[in-house]
Amino acid sequence: MTVTHATFTLERTYQAVPARVFAAWADPATKARWFSTPTGEHKLDFRVGGREVNRANHDGRVLTFESWYQDIVTDHRIVYTSALYGGAELATVSLTTVELTPADGGTLLTLTEQGTFLDGREDPDWRQRGTGDWLDALGADLRRR
Repeated sequence: MTVTHATFTLERTYQAVPARVFAAWADPATKARWFSTPTGEHKLDFRVGGREVNRANHDGRVLTFESWYQDIVTDHRIVYTSALYGGAELATVSLTTVELTPADGGTLLTLTEQGTFLDGREDPDWRQRGTGDWLDALGADLRRR
């Protein structure tokens, strides 16, 4: 039985105003495009106290990422807590803060995640890479729209 604690911060600059980047997190159809998989199940209730569930099959195993929104400041900040399950096993519990700051006509997004990784079911480096991948997918979605 092991517990690993890790914190990471990722930054991305998008050529879209903060309101547009915020809307990409808040709108269920938009968020599903960049956060979920084409065959995954995604549900979003974007409000303080609301819940988000992203479930997908990954290498024959069902992964469920479930979040609860703790703080939302329109166009500026999103804070949520999450749990990741591999099948029925809890792998990770985390607290994530997303900050949106105007920058050069666009937006600087700063995401900080503090995680508790349980029994080697997820590695902090995997989470950081995966989070970076979906922030890149957000950027691609913003460029296409």
